[in-house]
Amino acid sequence: MKYTIILILLLLVLVIIPWKSHPEKLQDEKAPPQDTLVTAIHDLFTNEFSDLDETKRLDQTIQRFMNQWEIKGASLAIMKDGKLIYSKGYGYADEENEIKTDVNHIFRIASVSKLITAAGIMKLVENGKLSLDDKVFGEDGILNDTTLYYPIKDKRTKNITVENLLRHQGGFSARYGDPMFKPVDIAKKMDVPAPADLNTIIKFVLSRRLGFTPGSSTNYSNVGYGILTKVIEQVAGEEYERFIQDSILIPAGCYDMHLARNVYEERYLNEVRYYEQADADLIQSCDGRDTLLPRSNGGNNIEALYGAGGWVASPTELLCFLASIDGDDAYPDILSESSVETMVSCPGFSLPIGWMKANNRGDWLRSGTLAGTSAMLKRQHDGFSWAFITNTSNWTGPHFPQKIERMIYQAMNRVKEWPDRNLFDPAYCKNYHDQKKLLANEESPKFGPPAPENLKL
Repeated sequence: MKYTIILILLLLVLVIIPWKSHPEKLQDEKAPPQDTLVTAIHDLFTNEFSDLDETKRLDQTIQRFMNQWEIKGASLAIMKDGKLIYSKGYGYADEENEIKTDVNHIFRIASVSKLITAAGIMKLVENGKLSLDDKVFGEDGILNDTTLYYPIKDKRTKNITVENLLRHQGGFSARYGDPMFKPVDIAKKMDVPAPADLNTIIKFVLSRRLGFTPGSSTNYSNVGYGILTKVIEQVAGEEYERFIQDSILIPAGCYDMHLARNVYEERYLNEVRYYEQADADLIQSCDGRDTLLPRSNGGNNIEALYGAGGWVASPTELLCFLASIDGDDAYPDILSESSVETMVSCPGFSLPIGWMKANNRGDWLRSGTLAGTSAMLKRQHDGFSWAFITNTSNWTGPHFPQKIERMIYQAMNRVKEWPDRNLFDPAYCKNYHDQKKLLANEESPKFGPPAPENLKL
């Protein structure tokens, strides 16, 4: 009986204690919870899995590109018909500590985050909690809290719909610069301590006139997706990150995607270090201190970007996410076919929802750029999809993803035959490991006393 009780207690401990794919960030009480109960896909394999003869010329192309643009580290994942066929890190995740980039390293993905936010909105629409035609502000709007979102300077603001924000047609202009990257200036204008949080940034925007009538034109807007972050929280009744993880990412099989922090010391343990070009200007710390810092390490308030550009991820998990919102049966989708079609449609002169580009052939593209990182996610009509992320920014700024796209096109065309496999499949990865171990054991020398005939006296 005693042993039975002990056994039951042990089983309870195993069930209750959450097993984590990665430990918490470096000693930070504010670190978002990483309570994943299963291993992240990118922890099932390593760079070694993609050290292939068939892809050597691809690797060479990427290395030349990195050398040309002085990129410290990068990571690439490639998918074909819903199967992950290639995943590899290049260069250094952290040059100072001589940590090379591997497939499990996560990066800031900048505006690729908008695709994640858009998927969250579409999930709420599918669940009947939201309509794309719903008004966002005003008495009848979703965000009608007058203590947070008042006063409204321009009466046209009350006509902004959820779809307007998704398609960058909310009416916001760049007259005052991008408010999402002016945390100190806005804090001063709004008479609050720096850095200005997202609610303060939204309140600031509402106190200014719109650049155009909502729905009448298109102007790329980070603050629009910041507002959508608050829409999700209001409608879902929970924090943005938690809703996205529980309703979008985990159902898609992505267990190691999180909201980023501002500085290196608060990074995730498998997150890369970020680098800027050698002549990059230092700016005032986003918290208002008279300290000059790199934009990628305390200058920009990454924590206020949320759904506009605040996520970190690996290319592998980005492809896993893409596979779940592409309308292809090869990988289970988390959104309905109609939702997918709505996201890639471009009525009039509008942008697609979440994506940057989408055409009738089935080519969809989403890029993102921040100081210290460039990211690109692309789905091609030929069945290939890929994600490429760097931990180094370049003086070309927002135009750098175009160079990435051309380079990846050239690199992939240098591969004559791709491996027929699926790195998404844990069984395949385990079998690979087992075969490598078996091979290593067969090739290892047999230790023991020398044979008598070999003894030398």
